Amino acid sequence: MFHPTVFDNVKYAFENQIYDLDNLDGIIEVTDRADLLDLALMSREFRVSFKLKDSEKVTSQVVLLSSIKDLGDEILEVPGASPGCTLLLRFYMEVEDESDQCEDIQNTLFAIWGPDLQPIQTLSFIYEQEQETCNNTIELKFKRQINEDQMEDIPELLKHMIQSAEELETL
Repeated sequence: MFHPTVFDNVKYAFENQIYDLDNLDGIIEVTDRADLLDLALMSREFRVSFKLKDSEKVTSQVVLLSSIKDLGDEILEVPGASPGCTLLLRFYMEVEDESDQCEDIQNTLFAIWGPDLQPIQTLSFIYEQEQETCNNTIELKFKRQINEDQMEDIPELLKHMIQSAEELETL
């Protein structure tokens, strides 16, 4: 019989909470979902993207990653290993005035998430195409791996994501 891994258990917990916020609470709308297995690296990736209801400006995304080492440590019960997966939070939005808006984004996310999660902002645009805006991908990467012990924190984490999206909408 199949024994779910830490990755599977955390993924299901996130899925349940996110789809409840969509289907039951009507706060968000899930816009995309991907559950990937990279056979070359034997790694897994789960992504679910959502927007606030009646919002078009900011897309939020939860990303879970698990490497072959993570899976091997868990299956082989390696002594001293702490099986888990990597958690990334992403926000996608357009910015018009990069210098001011990016600083506002940095300050907004710092106020919500604290100093431990430093946002990394990556700006992009299409070369030789006149645009007044840049695409901004904002990523928050947790420094330690998560496992089933943190599953009770998922509702609070999602509240912080929703708060972040709400505040980013106003910038």
